[in-house]
Amino acid sequence: MTSSSKPLDLAALDSLTGGAFHAATSGERSARLREWLSTEPAADALAEVYREMASRDKGAAKLLKEKLDELKRQHGQDALASDWAQKAEQMLQAPRLNIGDAMAWQRDAAKAGAPLSREPLASLKLRLAEVVKGVEDLQHQVMVQREAAVLLAQRIEVLSTKPMAEAQAGLAGVQADVAQWQAQAGQLSTNPVWPSVDLKFPAQLDAAQSQLQAVWQGFSAALALAQQAQADATAALPSVPVWADEIRRLRGEVVADVQSPAAMPAPGDAAKEPKPAKPKMDAAQRQALREQALKAVTEVLEALEKQITESEGAPLPEGVNALRAALKTHGKNLDTTLDERVHKALTAAGDAEGWQRWLADQVRQTLVAQAEGLLDADKAPTVGGRKMQDKLRQLRDSWKQTDQGGLPNHALWKRFDAACNEAYKTVLAWLEQMKKESADHRAQRVALMDEVKAWTAANADSEDWRAQLRALHQFADRWRNAGHLSEKAFGEMQSQWKAIFKAAAARLEAAQKASVERRQALINEARELGAAPALRVDAVKALQQRWQVEAQSVPLDRKTEQKLWEVFRAPLDEAFQRKGTERHASAAPLTARDRAVIDASKALDEANAGGDASKIRAAMAALDAALRGQAQEAQAAKAAATSAAPAVDPASSPAPAAAGLPADEAASAAEPGESAAVAEGEAPAAPVAPPKPAKPVVAVRGDDRPGQKKTEAVAGRDGRRDGRPGERGARPGADRGPGRPGERGGERFGDRGGRGESRDVREDRGPRLGDAAFRAQREAMERAEMSLRKLAAQAHGETLTRLMSAWQERQAEALPSAQELGRAINAATRQTWAQAVSAPAKVPAATALLRLEMAAEVPTPADSLNERRALQLQLLTQRNQPGPRETWAQDVAQVLSGPHEEATARRLQNVLKNLLRG
Repeated sequence: MTSSSKPLDLAALDSLTGGAFHAATSGERSARLREWLSTEPAADALAEVYREMASRDKGAAKLLKEKLDELKRQHGQDALASDWAQKAEQMLQAPRLNIGDAMAWQRDAAKAGAPLSREPLASLKLRLAEVVKGVEDLQHQVMVQREAAVLLAQRIEVLSTKPMAEAQAGLAGVQADVAQWQAQAGQLSTNPVWPSVDLKFPAQLDAAQSQLQAVWQGFSAALALAQQAQADATAALPSVPVWADEIRRLRGEVVADVQSPAAMPAPGDAAKEPKPAKPKMDAAQRQALREQALKAVTEVLEALEKQITESEGAPLPEGVNALRAALKTHGKNLDTTLDERVHKALTAAGDAEGWQRWLADQVRQTLVAQAEGLLDADKAPTVGGRKMQDKLRQLRDSWKQTDQGGLPNHALWKRFDAACNEAYKTVLAWLEQMKKESADHRAQRVALMDEVKAWTAANADSEDWRAQLRALHQFADRWRNAGHLSEKAFGEMQSQWKAIFKAAAARLEAAQKASVERRQALINEARELGAAPALRVDAVKALQQRWQVEAQSVPLDRKTEQKLWEVFRAPLDEAFQRKGTERHASAAPLTARDRAVIDASKALDEANAGGDASKIRAAMAALDAALRGQAQEAQAAKAAATSAAPAVDPASSPAPAAAGLPADEAASAAEPGESAAVAEGEAPAAPVAPPKPAKPVVAVRGDDRPGQKKTEAVAGRDGRRDGRPGERGARPGADRGPGRPGERGGERFGDRGGRGESRDVREDRGPRLGDAAFRAQREAMERAEMSLRKLAAQAHGETLTRLMSAWQERQAEALPSAQELGRAINAATRQTWAQAVSAPAKVPAATALLRLEMAAEVPTPADSLNERRALQLQLLTQRNQPGPRETWAQDVAQVLSGPHEEATARRLQNVLKNLLRG
């Protein structure tokens, strides 16, 4: 037979955790678990310790649960970090990096909860950022190179308009710039991140390079030809007009007047012929074209509709092509009457696109409706200024996009443009209002900055740090709520505000810094006090008082102050906890009385669990008896009686006559018996009576006067024994005998005796209870009292429910008994209520219900407040009549004699909740 291994497991876990399972208190258990957790235990051991500790101490197990959650979270973050690191490595090792994917990697990793601030994700994030920055810089350089190529081409074109001498002088500089540009363009293409550049940038760079190369080659060839023509008169002239005219002049030929560049036509304009103006079409010709288009399209459309009806949904590509050909030929002259029929026919014949003009008009009509809906019938805007501006921008963009895909509709455009222009007037008004509000907000912020400057100068010598902190918080709130500004204006003012606010808070921040240093010194003193072998409570109180004074003088940030306070109190709490642990460790074993009290407390807890009020009261009485030591006394008396019964002999008992003798005579009478017993030596020795305690000597005033006895009464003022009643100098209460306890002239302290006798007659309360017994009985009594209150409230509610049910059903037998109704109801009152319930319902007693609410001091419904005030005034005039508090039982009977109504029953139940509790 093998024993369970759980005790061995607990012992192993206890030794593993440094004795946490056998710690006396929860605080000591938590401290040992913290020390064990600082050693970074394995996850399996941690889970096993948590499994055992969770069923023993929830508070201590919370530390283990937090550590397990931290390990689980860390494991999950490690898995996430590995996954996202692999994705980053794949992007970095790819031949081409997509910037969008690289930027989305960081966003998605942060959204997934990956630890981007830890390695390896931190370094990967930096590498990706560097690659993205390199790609963006490279793309920017490509754009710069494009602009530079355009500028170089413009320089070459301008140089071609100059005389040949200037062109030859600028040739070297332009040639160097072109060579440098080509070298820079070649460096861009050899960059390591060039494959990751967006695909449009290499094409743009190639186009710029080709254009610049063509311009430069043409300029170089023209200049070389001009130089050759200048040297040889038979050589051909260059194609540059300026240079050709210059060479003609050198040759002596006639040259026409040169027009200014602005007046000269652009190259290629001479080849273009002016477009002839379109002839205007008269109305009759336009109408004839419309009728012709309508007839042609209608014939094809009807044929297609007939084919659709006969084909029963089959696609008709031939009919669709014929209709589209007709629309292509006559669509410009066709009006909008057939647009919907054409669209439906095309879609029914299997053409998914339909008639684009009709679709575009539908979209335009929707846009027109939206634009006209921006203002209501009274020309008032339906949305705010900002939304109106955005909505107008979106509508115009949508209209432009629609016009790109189809023919324009001028009629709808006029309606749309008019509606947008009308709505834009509200945008202009809103912009003016925003401009005015922005100026007001700026002025308000400037005034606030001036106010802070004045406040700083006025409080330069103030030491009221709490008021200064409050004022600074108010300034910050006012700045935050000072209204909206543009981003540029707010940025300018924000820097000024920060400088002013920093100067205003400089003295307070210095005081807070000094206060933190002083509090750190107090924390060090607290640690020294906590580490001392003997805890000095007076020193701890003085230290806490100094901390409170410092906290009240210089306020800190709430989080900082709370953190410092927790650090300050931690060593003191540990010291007090250590002191309590030592006191429990040195506590003496339980006495018989403590054990009896603990057993009675457990019995009371069992009675509480049962929920029986009588058993709970009996258990409370037993616990009270155990507290007074009556149970031990009863057991001791029973044991003494059992042990003394066989030892008592009737022959050895004293004679009855001796029982009535005085003590001295009884003692002398017992002497012969004793001597005889000694002489014979056979009879058992008589029990020795305990010595009679000596009568305490009490000092009484006047004992030392000659001839004065204690039993004589005190003489009056005139030598008589007492004064007559009502006479001056008579002793109060002399004619009434002994005074009552607590009465003037009587014994002031009742049966406690004189001043010197009070210590002798004090009741012996027995030894003091131990801490465990005291706590057990106190907690058991509190739980029992709470259970009794709950049971009483439950019984009270059930009683009221039965009473209301009996009234509703008019059954006197269902009424609760007088005992169930409580001590405030006797049998006669209950009988009166039963008669009222059993009788037929009478007229509702509204006045009786109001009197009941006044007696119970509960509120009256709003619709009956006037009647209650009138009744209160009436009761004030009836001086000798009993009040509602005295006649509430009869008033209840009157209400019960009336009909049962839901509102009346609810009011009566609220009243009886208070009255039946007495």
